[in-house]
Amino acid sequence: MSDTSPILLWLRRDLRLSDHPALNAACETGRPVIPVYILDEQYNALAAAPKFRLGLGLEHFAQVLEEKGSRLIFRKGDSALEQLQSLIEETGAGAVYWTRQYEPEAVSRDSAVKSALKEQGIEARSFGGHLMFEPWTVETQTGGYYKVYTPFWRKVKGRDVEAPLGAPDKITAPGNWPQSDNLVDWQMDAGMRRGADVVRPFVQLGEKAAQSRLGAFLAHKVADYKANRDLPSVDGTSNLSENLALGEISPHQCWHAGQRALHEGKSGAETFLKELVWREFAYHLMHHTPRILTSNWREEWEEFDWNEDERRAEVKAWKQGRTGIPFVDAAMREMYVTGRMHNRGRMIVASYLTKHLLCHWRIGQKWFEDCLIDWDPASNAMGWQWSAGSGPDATPYFRVFNPVTQLDKFDKNHDYTGRWIAEGQSNPHQDALAYFDAIPQRWNMAPTDAYPGPVVDVSEGRKRALDAYENRGF
Repeated sequence: MSDTSPILLWLRRDLRLSDHPALNAACETGRPVIPVYILDEQYNALAAAPKFRLGLGLEHFAQVLEEKGSRLIFRKGDSALEQLQSLIEETGAGAVYWTRQYEPEAVSRDSAVKSALKEQGIEARSFGGHLMFEPWTVETQTGGYYKVYTPFWRKVKGRDVEAPLGAPDKITAPGNWPQSDNLVDWQMDAGMRRGADVVRPFVQLGEKAAQSRLGAFLAHKVADYKANRDLPSVDGTSNLSENLALGEISPHQCWHAGQRALHEGKSGAETFLKELVWREFAYHLMHHTPRILTSNWREEWEEFDWNEDERRAEVKAWKQGRTGIPFVDAAMREMYVTGRMHNRGRMIVASYLTKHLLCHWRIGQKWFEDCLIDWDPASNAMGWQWSAGSGPDATPYFRVFNPVTQLDKFDKNHDYTGRWIAEGQSNPHQDALAYFDAIPQRWNMAPTDAYPGPVVDVSEGRKRALDAYENRGF
């Protein structure tokens, strides 16, 4: 194959120019580079909010590439391999480069693509970039994988993390561009319905926004991050999960920036670095035990009698933010309006669903997947199993968060609940009112409704959970 043949840059969750190993490698060859995004069977199956956010990210990155004298080619089809082969035939491309993904289905797909392309004489190369540490490179002293976070952190905290790469100076364009689908025709926002217009102002798109977020966090918030990250009414976190999910910023960039802050004496920086490694830990576990995505990681929980009926009234109340427990309801409504939820809120709503209501964590996992613009398969699964007690390094099964005392501890003045719950307020916050603009009309809810009583009394729910655990021998 001629060394002047184009390279297809198969984009997935790596929508950035800087610190993009696959893009840099392609550009360094001097050959034409054709960026392509394929809406295959796996991506087309994304739930509402992640698919909506992906569509926005692709639209934005296409504009960024245009400014660099390049383009983003859109193709849709169930088989990514077939679409790549079609593009190879149309363009004469001699290579396909991409950034590795780690979900079981993605690994299977990418392995099949690499094998098929190599059989055709096409160069097929995968690169890192979505994680700091490839999951198979972190091993215990006996050569196994880590099942507990703290030793995992100790193992990697002193490791060298590759320095971020700069953006390429030039992306060489091909003489002729292949045909592209129109992204608008894909209707990536269809699942959001009227909620799209409510969530959109809270979205911060693209690489520049992500870098600005990181810079502002390190300049103004990281020093107090350890304490403020638990306060849902305080803007004390980086908010970078949205951008990390689509690779609009790399973990390497975050890590090195956090290390600089730590060396500058900003004490909260270490906690920030630990959170980046928590994300790595989730991928480490997904790689070694992919069952974490669909089944109880601790096999003894398979016999536990979870409620799996999503039609039950208390499940519906949980999804709608109408449990009568202000901390739970505020967090659920925040997610519906912004597409994100404060981390303390995530722990509270997950504990309430799985323990007070004794519902299977998969119900919550699925709902979060539908509602979160920062949805991440590994982090979402591990977070839910951690809260339920069925996962690795999980909160003890007998630890049942009290959402009332948690509210008093982390939202003393009830600023958070006041921002998100309209019922009972004479002058509700605009964000509380926005919730009623976002939700389906069939829910038949209005800010003038009376705020409901608890669907399950907090003390009663805790006792019921502990009794259920005891009866199962936990």
